[in-house]
Amino acid sequence: MANLKVGLVSPEREIWSGEARMVVAQTIEGSLGILPGHAPVLGVLLDGSVVRIEPADGGETISAMVGSGFFSIAADEVSVLAEQAELGEEIDVPDARRALDEAVAAESEDSTLERRARARLRAAGVEV
Repeated sequence: MANLKVGLVSPEREIWSGEARMVVAQTIEGSLGILPGHAPVLGVLLDGSVVRIEPADGGETISAMVGSGFFSIAADEVSVLAEQAELGEEIDVPDARRALDEAVAAESEDSTLERRARARLRAAGVEV
């Protein structure tokens, strides 16, 4: 069975790269599941969402919080280019909870901080 070649990067570093069976990303138009053989697409990531990657080796699903950015699909290659990204396994859950509490308390019209804090917790496996 064919696999996808996936790269998830931010300006600071490469977050994850490797072979995958499937990638799920949330776009400004909705959720998109990407399997081998997918048509070419260029999309805009939903700021404060979670990208999930199913590794080809059958390992644990990779979850990462992403800030705004783009993804592209072409010839079974998926590139996720995020302004901000963090692997779920690297997230300090108590710190993420504090950030969410602070964002909610701020009651700002700009909900970016709250969306990103919620996405960090979801990527770490905590439902909010």
